[in-house]
Amino acid sequence: MEKVRYGIIGIGNMGVSHAQNLCGEIRGAELTAVCDTNPERLKWAKEHLPASVQLYDTPEAFWASKAMDAVLIAVPHYDHPGMAIQAFENGYHVLVEKPAGVYTKAVREMNDAAAKSGKQFGIMYNQRTNPLYIKLRDLIQSGELGEVRRTNWIITNWYRSQSYYDSGGWRATWAGEGGGVLLNQDPHQLDLWQWTTGMMPKRVRAFCHFGKYRNIEVEDDVTAYVEYENGATGVFVTTVGESPGTNRFEISGDNGKIVIENDKLTFWRLRVPEPEFNRNYKGGFGQPECWVCDIPVAGGGGPQHKGILQNFTNALLHGEKLLAPGEEGILGLTISNAMHLSAWTDDWVDLPLDEDLFYEKLQEKIANSTFRKDPSAAAVLDVKGTH
Repeated sequence: MEKVRYGIIGIGNMGVSHAQNLCGEIRGAELTAVCDTNPERLKWAKEHLPASVQLYDTPEAFWASKAMDAVLIAVPHYDHPGMAIQAFENGYHVLVEKPAGVYTKAVREMNDAAAKSGKQFGIMYNQRTNPLYIKLRDLIQSGELGEVRRTNWIITNWYRSQSYYDSGGWRATWAGEGGGVLLNQDPHQLDLWQWTTGMMPKRVRAFCHFGKYRNIEVEDDVTAYVEYENGATGVFVTTVGESPGTNRFEISGDNGKIVIENDKLTFWRLRVPEPEFNRNYKGGFGQPECWVCDIPVAGGGGPQHKGILQNFTNALLHGEKLLAPGEEGILGLTISNAMHLSAWTDDWVDLPLDEDLFYEKLQEKIANSTFRKDPSAAAVLDVKGTH
């Protein structure tokens, strides 16, 4: 291939943004086809995309067209695994929007299909392009911080108004989206939580509030506590209903603590590791000498969505290593599934997750739902500047 031909299935909010990026913003890539079952979205595509882009109104016609080498999946969450499996079966490389899916059973099937296909598989974890988190991952996994003792992420700056939820009938419903802030906004943080530390929890206890701040049936306010195999603990706090919000990620280790906040990475570095100091110090109230280090991080917020698209394109053309392999989407989703299940059962949830129990409880939420939306409020949102 001299160029990667992309087809996008789903020309909603994110699909539009990806289509615009693929029309000249990504080296070695071109947009050649789009698919949507909504005639209004195809009308938009015809009016705003190059005339050379082929339009399809059914997935079947889209797959059969062979008009692309890679498929970017930007449909509602439940459809991510099924569409990806169909794309693999039809011989396409796949880049899927986050989250990987709604429940891990389906995502595991998608991962299996990817492995059998021999095709490239990526996920739109665009926050992995942020130099702050790349540097944090390096500091932790190189041993600079020492063994992780505690993680604490307060992510409450995902403010979303009622009009955001009114913009689509599928949004913030159990049947349409499968969850709220954990499934829509926080897949990025749940991914980065485990990606930067290299640690998955061994058990989770979560408290979710459903429709606390917005007229929705899913969670819009969450506080969760996790425990790790090495004895470390973690807290994750998130909501869409606070303004101004906070985005503070703090990781404590044997050699000090690292904080990311306000687009800045600060390392409170102990001159002597705490376990060594504690073992040798006999003076009572003393503590290790600490240096406050502002870690230089260049590149602003990184290339974000364009970065993932460029990396995926480079992987196909030049064999570049994927920054966000699609198979890793199941990790953050496992954490959010565990948080939901903990709240639904009012109990601890151990990992590996009981996937059958989670699926059963999710189906109960869907079957018992009485929530209805006003379809006249639906609208296409401008997603430029979102994460």
